[in-house]
Amino acid sequence: MNALNIKHTRAHQGLARVYHLKNQTKAAYDEMTKLIEKAQNNASAYEKRSEYCDRDMAKSDLSIATQLDPLRTYPYRYRAAVLMDDHKEAEAITELSRAIAFKPDLQLLHLRAAFYDSIGDLASTIRDCEAALCMEPGHAETLKLRSKSQERLKERQTRES
Repeated sequence: MNALNIKHTRAHQGLARVYHLKNQTKAAYDEMTKLIEKAQNNASAYEKRSEYCDRDMAKSDLSIATQLDPLRTYPYRYRAAVLMDDHKEAEAITELSRAIAFKPDLQLLHLRAAFYDSIGDLASTIRDCEAALCMEPGHAETLKLRSKSQERLKERQTRES
């Protein structure tokens, strides 16, 4: 409350988190709305508020965040996860590919590899794992996913021959 009194914008985020932990979702959302009003179209504030509302409102906030700053990757990851939940795998992969096009990072590549794996596109899974491993060669989850996909691909090729 002292931080709010001195008009520190991060105080709204902290208070929203407290409301969220108390299962006061509307109060958390309202607090983040105050942050957005003070932040003056800050993409980060819209991202944060998306954590305190229903899926449709979150999609709207993340769309605004992308309009304000198209190079932020969080909205792309979130939208991809929602699409996967809705069993729209191809659209989810396309959403991640948009972000990877301007910021190929380990998390995005690993996530897209996992999405490819879920639809059985093992060659694409392995390709994305290898790209991710160029960034961090010892990343355990990616090493495991690549190994599993390579084994499944060999099994598939053996069956087909």
